[in-house]
Amino acid sequence: MKLHAVRELLRAAGARPRHEKLALRAWSRGLSLDHYAHRSDWRFPKSLDSALPALSDTLARLATRVSAHDGADGSSRWLLRLDDGQTVESVLLLRDGVCVSSQVGCAVGCLFCMTGREGLIRHLTSGEIVAQVALARAARPGIRRVVFMGMGEPAHNIENVMEAIELLGTEGALGHKNLVFSTVGDQRVFERLPQGPVKPALALSLHTMKPDLRRRLLPKAPRLDPAELIELGERYARSTGYPIQYQWTLLEGINDGDDELASISSLLAGKYAVMNFIPYNTVDDLPYRRPSWERAQSMTRWLGERGVLAKVRMSAGQDVEGGCGQLRARATGGRGGAQVVTS
Repeated sequence: MKLHAVRELLRAAGARPRHEKLALRAWSRGLSLDHYAHRSDWRFPKSLDSALPALSDTLARLATRVSAHDGADGSSRWLLRLDDGQTVESVLLLRDGVCVSSQVGCAVGCLFCMTGREGLIRHLTSGEIVAQVALARAARPGIRRVVFMGMGEPAHNIENVMEAIELLGTEGALGHKNLVFSTVGDQRVFERLPQGPVKPALALSLHTMKPDLRRRLLPKAPRLDPAELIELGERYARSTGYPIQYQWTLLEGINDGDDELASISSLLAGKYAVMNFIPYNTVDDLPYRRPSWERAQSMTRWLGERGVLAKVRMSAGQDVEGGCGQLRARATGGRGGAQVVTS
């Protein structure tokens, strides 16, 4: 269900514009639909009051929690069932964030990602995306940050994702810089994101500065070289005032070498950006391994000495099979995962 269909249901039940706004505000914050309808001039019409139980049930079916897997780091990975029986994953991140999915499966096919191995099944609707956030905020009212780093490539479902972002950044009262659109890089992102009333922060998944290696690791990503992506990202960062987050999944012996560091230093020096190194979250049956913690830390120090802000960020919930797609794979008996990054 798309958000315009949710609005139509409210209107059909008698909601006037202010009632519609109040109901969407409450839903997107994980509250009951009538939570804000308490002032005499805001009270819902009787027809809307009568329709609320059925409307609430309809919204609840958009995403229901099948299971929760709590990590020692304070995160919690959820397997969610959509109304058609498909499943996706969301992650409550430590402190105040939630990571949500934008697709069932993914078409990019990253070699180190279980979700990519599954392929694309379907897009999530804008309503299903907001429903993930509503569930998370109901469980943790302090959530202030939503990252679109779960299952799927948001750029391939950009209209639904941007519809959800607009609601979350307005009625949902989430800071625009705290809505993080994560992508492997797609020209549509740089065309579409600046147009919206809510301009999210941007995270670009690089993983390597070598064009040939990137094409092998991300076989179905758009053919944009890392240097070109960085220039596009820099323009967006300067226009919004938010630094670009560059994501780099560390794969031992593949993209953790000194040659990669030299290229990062050359291309990111002076840029409004931060490099996030994410040690690979090991997946059975895949040949990749993460480098040592000491190596990851030495990489950040080396870059810092050369004026590039870099951090090591762990993938959330590693002790509960934290790679995106692993819970779904267990549930479906398949091998479907992207990394979900803590902050």
